[in-house]
Parts: sequence; structure tokens; C-alpha cells
Amino acid sequence: MKKLNLALAVLATSTMLFSCGEKKVDTTTTPTETPAETTAAPEEVTGVQITLNADDQMKFDQTEIRVPVGEKVTLTLKHTGKMDKAIMGHNWVLLKPGTDMTAFATEAAQATETDYIHPSGLENVVAHTKTLGGGQSDTIEFTITEAGTYDFLCTFPAHFALMQGKLIAE
Repeated sequence: MKKLNLALAVLATSTMLFSCGEKKVDTTTTPTETPAETTAAPEEVTGVQITLNADDQMKFDQTEIRVPVGEKVTLTLKHTGKMDKAIMGHNWVLLKPGTDMTAFATEAAQATETDYIHPSGLENVVAHTKTLGGGQSDTIEFTITEAGTYDFLCTFPAHFALMQGKLIAE
């Protein structure tokens, strides 16, 4: 009986040793199959990427932007200042060529409900961001289809006098 118990103990121990760490083989795939990729390919960035900064001193860091006609433009406006949107809000509005910038900005400054873009002036707008407070940013996409010089400005009350520039589509 002691020999039988000893034999069973040895058998149980060796079974445990050989079964631990056993590698299971998946027999459901053939050698020509490969596992599916788990990482997605990075998105391809196309078009023009522009970052424009605006600060508490009522200035854009660029007053001239050049873009190719027909290419997607991705523009990010960053308000790098600290002041609140109600005090020192900034937006970026791109106007169609020939738009009277002073008249547009004067009317827009009163449109507090619509991010300082008056609904009657929308037909003159190519693209625009939201109005931002300090530390905020907004990204927009647009495509210029005709070569020319386009005015851009901030339409927050009285800002356009200092915050304006030209986008040149070539």
C-alpha cells in the first residue's frame, strides 16, 4: 500500500510539472493565415495645416496667410491669453473678396447671440471659428476655390481695427 501511495504521489507530481506552462496550439488556422492587425494605420494628413494665435493684446500672430487654391485648409485658432470670452473674446472670420470689412465688423459687433457674426452678413463669410476665451481653441476646415486675396478679422467689438490680415489663395 505504501508503494502504491508513493507511485500515485510521483505520478501526480510529474503530471503537475508537465502540465504547468503547457502551450496550447490553435489548430483552427492554416499556416497561410495571419492574425488580423490590431493597430490602425495613422491617418494621412492632407492639405494645409495653419495655427493662428490671438492674445490679450488684441493681436493675431500672423497677418498674412498663403494657401493653394483647391486644397483643404485646416485652421486652428488658439486664444493664448488669459482673459474671459466676455471681456477679450476672439474669433477668426474669413470674408469673400470685395466685402466692406468695416461695415461687416460694425454690424457683426452687435451680434452677441451668434458669435459676433450677424446673420445678414453670412453671405460674405467664407469660413469662421467660434468666439473663444483665454486658453480655448477651435479648429475649422475649408477650401478656397478661387485665387485671390481674402480679408480676415476678429469681429469681437472694436477688435477688427488691430486684428485683421490677408489670406492669399494662389
